[in-house]
Amino acid sequence: MIESSLKVGVIQQSATADRNSNNACTVTAIHKVAEAGARLILLQELFAHPYFCQVIENSYFDLAESIPGPTTEELGTLAKQLGIVIVAPIFEKRAVGIYHNTAVIIDANGTLAGKYRKMHIPDDPGYYEKYYFTPGDLGFKPVDTAVGRLGVLICWDQWYPEAARLMALAGADILLYPTAIGWHPDDNPQEQQRQRDAWITIQRAHAIANALPLISCNRTGFEADPSNDKAGIQFWGSSFICGPQGEILAQAPVTEPAILLADLALGRNEEIRKNWPFFRDRRIDAYADLARRYSD
Repeated sequence: MIESSLKVGVIQQSATADRNSNNACTVTAIHKVAEAGARLILLQELFAHPYFCQVIENSYFDLAESIPGPTTEELGTLAKQLGIVIVAPIFEKRAVGIYHNTAVIIDANGTLAGKYRKMHIPDDPGYYEKYYFTPGDLGFKPVDTAVGRLGVLICWDQWYPEAARLMALAGADILLYPTAIGWHPDDNPQEQQRQRDAWITIQRAHAIANALPLISCNRTGFEADPSNDKAGIQFWGSSFICGPQGEILAQAPVTEPAILLADLALGRNEEIRKNWPFFRDRRIDAYADLARRYSD
């Protein structure tokens, strides 16, 4: 059953090459957020590792793990101990030769409530994700938890209004976007500002269009290109929590690790949909072309 008010937390971190150190920092931060009263905690995309997709390197497949596996077991124990729901994106080894960028949703009783496999997979300089990740095949289906129905999407998914809408139409109470996005260091300050503003604006728009609160967790810090062929990525942090009218409730800085906390008044979702009836007025009879690549 959906709660009328829910305290949520976001953990924005920088990552090192030491997986154990990354995990230890995350566990410490989870304890802090839970002690502050959060019942739902979101971690950043591929939280246990540096963003290895900057390069094409076969050995990085060795970082992947099964689900259930070591990370889900550790987080499950922690979630049960603290009575919290944790959303944690990991590198999933589904089978030999099949790997996914997957968010696991750990319920407050420590069980694996569900998972979401990233659907939109980018392939750009510095973001060679198609080499590593098979596109998701679980669809846009929210996961029921002790704190409500969670519509989890991952990074590149955040640019697609269709993904957010389908999660909302399936009954999501909250949209969650774990992310790893940043600047090319050679971009000028004006271009960097435009990119960051666009990233924030598109997600706030998803919240508004669907009358749902939204939680976005990005990583921060500079990560060098392991091959030294490119300039690396300066992740722009700026994780945020917004309400169902896009109002910013909490936001992290650009360059520093941070913990965010906010109270979501989930009862507002219905009230806003009554006053702004976007769902009522959708012209579903006229949207068939959305299923086409392009209307020639």
